[in-house]
Amino acid sequence: MSQSKAQTSDYLFEASWEVCNKVGGIYTVLASKAKSLKLTYGEHLLFIGPDVWKKSESPWFIEDYELFSEWKEHAHKQDALKLRIGRWDIEGQPIVILVDFQDFFLRKEEIYAEMWEDFQVDSLFAYGDYDESCMFAYSTGCIIKSFYEFHGLINNNVVAHFDEWMLGMGLLYVKHFLPKVATVFTTHATSIGRSIAGNNKPLYNYLSAYNGDQMARELNMVAKHSIEKIAAQNADCFTTVSDITATECAQLLERRPIVTPNGFEQDMIPKGKEYAKKRSEARSSLINVAEKLVGHEIDDDAVLVATSGRYEYKNKGIDVFIEALNKLRHIKQLKKDVVAFIMVPAWMKEPRADLVERLSHKVVRGPLEHPFLTHWLHNIHEDNVLKQIAASGFQNSAEERVKVIFVPSYLTGEDGIFNKTYYDLLIGMDVTAFPSYYEPWGYTPHESIAFSVPTITTTLAGFGLWNKKIGDKKGLDDGVEVIHRDDYNYYDVAQDICDLIFEVSVKSNEQEKKMRQAATERSKLADWKHFIKFYLQTYEEALAIAKKRV
Repeated sequence: MSQSKAQTSDYLFEASWEVCNKVGGIYTVLASKAKSLKLTYGEHLLFIGPDVWKKSESPWFIEDYELFSEWKEHAHKQDALKLRIGRWDIEGQPIVILVDFQDFFLRKEEIYAEMWEDFQVDSLFAYGDYDESCMFAYSTGCIIKSFYEFHGLINNNVVAHFDEWMLGMGLLYVKHFLPKVATVFTTHATSIGRSIAGNNKPLYNYLSAYNGDQMARELNMVAKHSIEKIAAQNADCFTTVSDITATECAQLLERRPIVTPNGFEQDMIPKGKEYAKKRSEARSSLINVAEKLVGHEIDDDAVLVATSGRYEYKNKGIDVFIEALNKLRHIKQLKKDVVAFIMVPAWMKEPRADLVERLSHKVVRGPLEHPFLTHWLHNIHEDNVLKQIAASGFQNSAEERVKVIFVPSYLTGEDGIFNKTYYDLLIGMDVTAFPSYYEPWGYTPHESIAFSVPTITTTLAGFGLWNKKIGDKKGLDDGVEVIHRDDYNYYDVAQDICDLIFEVSVKSNEQEKKMRQAATERSKLADWKHFIKFYLQTYEEALAIAKKRV
């Protein structure tokens, strides 16, 4: 179903905590699909994000004082909304409204009472980031209402799209005050499912036996689960990103969602000579940092391996990745150096001054203290990654083929060591591994093949299941290997990853080239030009439901 001409002038609002605020994979979802959405909605595509930038400006926000200036003044005077309006500095540069929602905390109890009376949202035992998220969410509803009424959109088709439980109260506010506006709610991962997995309970083998409300009480997740479940059940359309998460939603939130898989914007990838140049620069930078840390030379033909994502030690499979490297250390037939980078932001203190000093010298001898770490951590003696590296017996010595390096910084291009973005380092890798236990979609392996880097993922990742659906050959020759993972095969998964990295190490240059090309071709199948239709169809369906309601 395609959008009619009349609907191309509709307004689409999308509210998320990660608009102009790079925290996790949702940022990539929004930023990469924005160009495709703008082709349909033009300047009527409006993103809403949190204005959390007090000490410094968001590197992704370009303020424009002329955009909607009259409405902004009205919203400030009449609706007490503190807004900044501008452009998101991404492909397509869509309009963004950032809101300072701190004043809503003064009305927190009133807002929670309103949500209980109207929708039975249970905020009584809220803690952590619940208050902050809900005050922001409520403010986004107020923004949409103010804009809608100021611009007289009552005769327009308007869709309001809210991402994750954090925006649930925004959706409920719009449903209550603007019944003609079509609402869409997307859960990228259920709060209770993530909690079950994070608390080392077997999620998948026993999923059909779990009751979401009961587990929320057991795991002290009542407030988050309550807002997520009620938003999912009240939305005109409820969506999620993969088949695996759809099953989880149906069981734990008691509503079967529409699946809207995540795409990627191919225009972000350098081509031809530019690609070759960036890959060469990335490899040089990665090997240089590794050499200065470990204090000896690393072969130019070293196999560079990476994992990345949020610091969810079990859910993202970081533990399995390190175990796989540990197994690889003991393969005597390994003839190449393997340097593995764990690019996972942690509680970072600062870039290592001793490493920065070394990077300015060509020749160094002897390892630094803690030769596994590029940036100092606040909790260096309690960190799970460093503890497992030490327990496994890694030394990063000249006698060892396998080196492991923990990069605990956000790679924005200003980390103080690499001073390159994550993508500008990813492009230098030979293979990546993301052995996730809980992964609703899996942007990290998706991004990897988009940059022509073969990747390893699992059947517990939405992206992995999608690859199985379109056909996944055994091994990495098609650019992706999807390893079976369940609640109990930890060591089998680690062994499979070990074997796959070893296979990469013995491939010829021609075999490696074909493998990288296969990764590129597969990534094109998951481009937004193929997947954006699922969102557009959902918006049409939501509008149809809203019209029937009114």
